[in-house]
Amino acid sequence: MKPPRSALPLPRYVERKPLKNGGWGYFFHVPSWARKAGCTIENAPLGTDYNAAVSRAETVLLPAFDAWRTAGAPSASTPTAAAFGRLDWMFAEYRADRRYTKLDPKSKRNHEVGFKLVGGYILKDGARLGEKRLSAIDTALTDDLYEKLLILKITDAKGNVIERERRTTVNHAMKSCRRAWNVVARRHPGKLPHVNPFAQMGLRSSNRETPTATYEELLAFRAKAVELGLPSLCTAALIGWEWLQRETDIFATFDVSHYRPKERPNMVRVVDEKTKQEGWIPLLDDAGAPLYPELMAELDAIKRDRIGGLMLCRDWSNRGPWPTWPKPDQPDFTHLSRKVKEVIRAAGLRDVLSFTSFRHGGFTEGGDAELTDREMLAQGRHTTVKVLPKYTKRTTRQIVNGAKKRRAARTKDGHLSE
Repeated sequence: MKPPRSALPLPRYVERKPLKNGGWGYFFHVPSWARKAGCTIENAPLGTDYNAAVSRAETVLLPAFDAWRTAGAPSASTPTAAAFGRLDWMFAEYRADRRYTKLDPKSKRNHEVGFKLVGGYILKDGARLGEKRLSAIDTALTDDLYEKLLILKITDAKGNVIERERRTTVNHAMKSCRRAWNVVARRHPGKLPHVNPFAQMGLRSSNRETPTATYEELLAFRAKAVELGLPSLCTAALIGWEWLQRETDIFATFDVSHYRPKERPNMVRVVDEKTKQEGWIPLLDDAGAPLYPELMAELDAIKRDRIGGLMLCRDWSNRGPWPTWPKPDQPDFTHLSRKVKEVIRAAGLRDVLSFTSFRHGGFTEGGDAELTDREMLAQGRHTTVKVLPKYTKRTTRQIVNGAKKRRAARTKDGHLSE
């Protein structure tokens, strides 16, 4: 059985596999090249809890493995140990550049995943690609590397080898290396080959769409979040669905003062950090009936007990913000993502769902409801219709509605008799 994709990242050499009882477990596997080289670290089961598995892998097993690999010496990927002119050195130089240091935590993590994937690739002679001189890395090598990294082979609980394409991950890795090469070439003029072997690779995007939640899945998530004592996630999911906002806007920007202020008691101010757009959403129709009765009831209750600050906070202890801020204006949602995944799994929903799935579900609901492009742009605060297909997924209901409209138009023009 092919494991469903998970939105949560896993450390190196950690795999998620199905268990005989129907659940999922995490396992640490020492790579075959290390085993052949005499590595004494043993494979280890990590249990079924994601957080505990990640913690044990990152704090116990991986440090022990790295200590064996480097014989106690610093990692070759660090700036102090990487030899000049090697791929590891280029990665280290990029990490030291302001164009890397100013990135948000999520972008940095994505780059690091790519650097580990490419730099850690084992060549036929047993050496890491990261140890190879930049002058020896050409377009033929990177094209071959791309094809070899593209297919990931994993072994299921029954010993069957399963192949899975990871095009998005490998594409990101190639783009990270391309970016690092360009930045370091400017940082050290004349020190790198003129041709960037990671450029113009003709990368083809994955046709995998962001999983979209259904309204029934939204209701199930909200009910389970309340049951688990996480009502803020219950409300947040509905905000993403109704107002089509991203997690940054909901958890790091949405302030108590934005909701029904004295000067506009029947409106809410929404801010889109990505597009830098903001606007006011009416909460009542012309007859005075609430447009979002469930959501308004929850937000009204929150505001009654809150003087100011972020509208949605953690549901325990000192009620701090959901994100952390490693740097100003760069919120990190790692903990939030893990909590959302816990609720999704506890509710028995599809494991591929993430918090973003509820926003995409709201867009798709708008498409099913036959909203015009201008109405969709207004609700989502986008500036061009080109982005709408990314969010508004095609459904059979849209096809049926389209067929009915076309037939109605023919009848109106007298081409059909009814």
